[in-house]
Amino acid sequence: MSEMNEIKRPYHHGDLKRTIIETALQMLRESEGWQFTLREIARRAEVSHAAPYKHFPDKSALLAELALIGFDQLRADLENSIAPFPDSPIKQLSSASRAYIQFGETNPSHYKLMFSSDAGVKPNQVHLNERAMSTLGVLLDILRRGQIVGAFKKKPVEAQAAACWAQVHGLTLLSIDGLLLKEKVGENAAEAALRTLLEGLQQ
Repeated sequence: MSEMNEIKRPYHHGDLKRTIIETALQMLRESEGWQFTLREIARRAEVSHAAPYKHFPDKSALLAELALIGFDQLRADLENSIAPFPDSPIKQLSSASRAYIQFGETNPSHYKLMFSSDAGVKPNQVHLNERAMSTLGVLLDILRRGQIVGAFKKKPVEAQAAACWAQVHGLTLLSIDGLLLKEKVGENAAEAALRTLLEGLQQ
């Protein structure tokens, strides 16, 4: 396609912002990273090269939105995973931990982007956003309920959350990269690690 034809592409494309985001998400799923450019997204979406800048001043801003969408999806997965166990914080935490790891395994590039410094210009543009914080809130709520009913030790809930998040996040990355090798950590290493985590939290 010639440069002239590219310039003649329509600036708007229905819901332009949604089109740009959905195109970028598709490219993220297809690749092992986010090396694509805004120009490539525009070409794939069949809009002008200037179109993405209507809603995103640069690629980092778009990646920040993709990361937040990831946190939205992760929160929904966590909430769905704990719904069958309303009266058991222990089962909720176990189920949520498995759902977290499964999310990362199913969406490896998206998951890694969510924790990449490439997403967002400011250091905490993503992780202190209320959408990311509400995802962490699912874990905090489980731990608080567990302490109230006597299932979990009475310790600072933020410290417990940090321990849970660090372990499950680490397990997720190791699983994504194929590094939970039975020769190193035995069979079903993730399950064994989660059981150990739960045992450490319980009274």
